[in-house]
Amino acid sequence: MVSRIAASLAAALSLVAASGLALAQQDPDTAAAPAASAPMPAPSPGVAPASPPEALAPMDAPDDDEDNQKAAPPVNAVIPPPPPGPPTPVRSPTAVLQVLDKVTAETLRFAAPIGRRVRYKTLVVETRACETRPGVNGMVRSSVYLTIDALAASTSGGPPVSRQVFKGWMFADQPAAHALEHPVYDLWLVACGG
Repeated sequence: MVSRIAASLAAALSLVAASGLALAQQDPDTAAAPAASAPMPAPSPGVAPASPPEALAPMDAPDDDEDNQKAAPPVNAVIPPPPPGPPTPVRSPTAVLQVLDKVTAETLRFAAPIGRRVRYKTLVVETRACETRPGVNGMVRSSVYLTIDALAASTSGGPPVSRQVFKGWMFADQPAAHALEHPVYDLWLVACGG
Protein backbone atom coordinates (compact mmCIF):
# COMPACT_ATOMS: atom_id res chain seq x y z
CA MET A 1 0.00 0.00 0.00
CA VAL A 2 2.76 2.43 0.96
CA SER A 3 4.73 1.57 -2.17
CA ARG A 4 1.72 2.37 -4.35
CA ILE A 5 1.29 5.79 -2.74
CA ALA A 6 5.00 6.51 -3.13
CA ALA A 7 4.89 5.46 -6.78
CA SER A 8 1.83 7.64 -7.36
CA LEU A 9 3.53 10.66 -5.80
CA ALA A 10 6.68 10.07 -7.84
CA ALA A 11 4.64 9.92 -11.04
CA ALA A 12 2.79 13.12 -10.16
CA LEU A 13 6.05 14.94 -9.40
CA SER A 14 7.65 13.82 -12.63
CA LEU A 15 4.56 14.95 -14.55
CA VAL A 16 4.68 18.40 -12.89
CA ALA A 17 8.41 18.70 -13.55
CA ALA A 18 8.05 17.68 -17.20
CA SER A 19 5.18 20.09 -17.87
CA GLY A 20 7.05 22.92 -16.12
CA LEU A 21 10.10 22.26 -18.28
CA ALA A 22 7.96 22.21 -21.42
CA LEU A 23 6.33 25.56 -20.49
CA ALA A 24 9.71 27.13 -19.79
CA GLN A 25 11.02 26.15 -23.22
CA GLN A 26 8.03 27.64 -25.11
CA ASP A 27 7.86 31.07 -26.67
CA PRO A 28 6.84 33.74 -24.07
CA ASP A 29 3.78 34.68 -26.17
CA THR A 30 2.46 31.13 -26.15
CA ALA A 31 3.67 30.15 -22.68
CA ALA A 32 0.26 30.85 -21.18
CA ALA A 33 -1.43 28.24 -23.39
CA PRO A 34 -0.68 24.56 -22.74
CA ALA A 35 1.61 22.98 -25.33
CA ALA A 36 -0.32 20.70 -27.64
CA SER A 37 2.80 19.14 -29.09
CA ALA A 38 4.57 18.50 -25.79
CA PRO A 39 4.61 14.80 -25.13
CA MET A 40 3.12 13.64 -21.86
CA PRO A 41 5.02 10.92 -20.06
CA ALA A 42 3.15 7.67 -19.77
CA PRO A 43 2.07 6.76 -16.26
CA SER A 44 3.62 3.74 -14.59
CA PRO A 45 1.66 0.54 -14.92
CA GLY A 46 -0.90 0.08 -12.16
CA VAL A 47 -0.81 3.77 -11.21
CA ALA A 48 -3.75 6.09 -11.75
CA PRO A 49 -2.99 9.11 -13.94
CA ALA A 50 -2.33 12.30 -12.01
CA SER A 51 -4.42 15.42 -12.44
CA PRO A 52 -2.97 18.25 -14.53
CA PRO A 53 -0.63 20.66 -12.70
CA GLU A 54 -3.13 23.55 -12.87
CA ALA A 55 -5.49 21.63 -10.58
CA LEU A 56 -2.86 21.16 -7.86
CA ALA A 57 -3.25 23.69 -5.04
CA PRO A 58 -0.11 24.84 -3.27
CA MET A 59 0.29 23.47 0.23
CA ASP A 60 1.24 26.85 1.76
CA ALA A 61 -1.67 28.88 0.39
CA PRO A 62 -3.81 30.15 3.28
CA ASP A 63 -7.55 29.77 3.06
CA ASP A 64 -9.04 33.28 3.02
CA ASP A 65 -12.28 32.15 4.61
CA GLU A 66 -10.47 30.57 7.56
CA ASP A 67 -8.36 33.73 8.15
CA ASN A 68 -11.42 35.96 8.11
CA GLN A 69 -13.19 33.70 10.55
CA LYS A 70 -10.22 33.73 12.93
CA ALA A 71 -9.80 37.53 12.78
CA ALA A 72 -13.45 38.45 13.37
CA PRO A 73 -14.63 38.10 16.97
CA PRO A 74 -17.73 36.04 17.59
CA VAL A 75 -21.00 37.92 17.40
CA ASN A 76 -21.85 37.37 21.07
CA ALA A 77 -18.34 38.24 22.36
CA VAL A 78 -18.16 40.74 25.21
CA ILE A 79 -15.63 43.50 24.53
CA PRO A 80 -14.22 44.93 27.76
CA PRO A 81 -14.44 48.69 28.24
CA PRO A 82 -11.24 50.71 27.79
CA PRO A 83 -9.29 51.44 30.98
CA PRO A 84 -10.07 54.76 32.63
CA GLY A 85 -7.75 57.64 31.84
CA PRO A 86 -6.05 59.88 34.37
CA PRO A 87 -8.38 61.88 36.59
CA THR A 88 -9.28 65.34 35.37
CA PRO A 89 -7.73 68.06 37.57
CA VAL A 90 -9.98 70.56 39.31
CA ARG A 91 -8.94 74.17 38.68
CA SER A 92 -9.25 76.68 41.51
CA PRO A 93 -9.59 80.47 41.27
CA THR A 94 -6.90 81.11 43.92
CA ALA A 95 -3.72 79.56 45.29
CA VAL A 96 -2.82 79.69 48.98
CA LEU A 97 0.90 80.42 49.25
CA GLN A 98 3.25 80.84 52.19
CA VAL A 99 6.39 82.94 52.17
CA LEU A 100 9.30 83.08 54.62
CA ASP A 101 11.69 86.01 55.01
CA LYS A 102 14.95 84.32 56.00
CA VAL A 103 16.45 87.53 57.40
CA THR A 104 13.65 88.48 59.80
CA ALA A 105 12.12 84.96 60.20
CA GLU A 106 8.75 86.44 59.27
CA THR A 107 6.21 84.14 57.62
CA LEU A 108 3.05 85.13 55.83
CA ARG A 109 0.27 82.99 54.32
CA PHE A 110 -1.77 84.68 51.60
CA ALA A 111 -4.22 83.92 48.78
CA ALA A 112 -3.04 84.72 45.27
CA PRO A 113 -5.86 85.01 42.69
CA ILE A 114 -5.21 83.35 39.33
CA GLY A 115 -4.03 85.83 36.70
CA ARG A 116 -3.23 88.66 39.15
CA ARG A 117 0.04 89.92 40.57
CA VAL A 118 0.59 89.90 44.32
CA ARG A 119 3.51 91.69 45.92
CA TYR A 120 5.34 90.73 49.11
CA LYS A 121 8.23 93.09 49.91
CA THR A 122 10.46 92.78 46.82
CA LEU A 123 8.78 89.66 45.39
CA VAL A 124 6.03 89.90 42.77
CA VAL A 125 4.09 86.64 42.37
CA GLU A 126 1.71 85.89 39.49
CA THR A 127 -0.19 82.59 39.56
CA ARG A 128 -1.30 81.17 36.22
CA ALA A 129 -3.11 77.98 37.32
CA CYS A 130 -3.82 76.02 40.49
CA GLU A 131 -4.94 72.41 40.07
CA THR A 132 -6.03 69.70 42.49
CA ARG A 133 -5.99 66.00 41.60
CA PRO A 134 -6.92 62.92 43.60
CA GLY A 135 -3.81 61.12 44.75
CA VAL A 136 -3.02 57.76 46.33
CA ASN A 137 -4.99 56.63 49.41
CA GLY A 138 -7.44 59.51 49.16
CA MET A 139 -4.72 62.17 49.40
CA VAL A 140 -5.19 65.35 47.40
CA ARG A 141 -2.34 66.59 45.21
CA SER A 142 -2.28 70.34 44.60
CA SER A 143 0.02 72.08 42.15
CA VAL A 144 0.38 75.68 41.02
CA TYR A 145 2.00 77.22 37.95
CA LEU A 146 3.46 80.63 38.72
CA THR A 147 6.09 83.18 37.90
CA ILE A 148 8.02 85.12 40.55
CA ASP A 149 9.92 88.32 39.87
CA ALA A 150 12.34 90.01 42.26
CA LEU A 151 12.50 93.82 42.30
CA ALA A 152 15.87 95.49 42.64
CA ALA A 153 16.75 99.17 42.88
CA SER A 154 18.02 100.54 39.61
CA THR A 155 21.52 101.91 39.45
CA SER A 156 20.39 105.10 37.72
CA GLY A 157 17.93 106.05 40.47
CA GLY A 158 14.86 105.28 38.32
CA PRO A 159 12.05 102.82 39.02
CA PRO A 160 12.97 99.36 40.38
CA VAL A 161 14.06 96.74 37.88
CA SER A 162 12.37 93.34 37.96
CA ARG A 163 14.18 90.08 37.30
CA GLN A 164 12.45 86.71 36.97
CA VAL A 165 13.66 84.32 39.67
CA PHE A 166 11.18 81.45 39.23
CA LYS A 167 8.84 80.10 36.57
CA GLY A 168 7.16 76.71 36.69
CA TRP A 169 5.09 74.30 38.75
CA MET A 170 5.21 73.98 42.53
CA PHE A 171 3.70 71.03 44.38
CA ALA A 172 2.09 71.23 47.83
CA ASP A 173 2.99 67.66 48.79
CA GLN A 174 6.63 68.06 47.65
CA PRO A 175 7.71 71.67 48.26
CA ALA A 176 11.40 70.91 47.73
CA ALA A 177 10.87 69.22 44.34
CA HIS A 178 10.70 72.51 42.42
CA ALA A 179 11.32 75.29 44.90
CA LEU A 180 12.14 78.97 44.70
CA GLU A 181 15.88 79.49 45.08
CA HIS A 182 16.36 82.97 46.50
CA PRO A 183 18.89 84.22 49.07
CA VAL A 184 16.27 86.09 51.16
CA TYR A 185 12.89 84.38 50.60
CA ASP A 186 11.34 80.93 50.53
CA LEU A 187 7.91 80.53 48.97
CA TRP A 188 5.78 77.39 48.62
CA LEU A 189 2.25 76.24 47.84
CA VAL A 190 -0.02 75.33 50.74
CA ALA A 191 -3.20 74.44 48.81
CA CYS A 192 -5.51 75.49 46.03
CA GLY A 193 -8.32 77.63 47.41
CA GLY A 194 -11.90 78.15 46.32
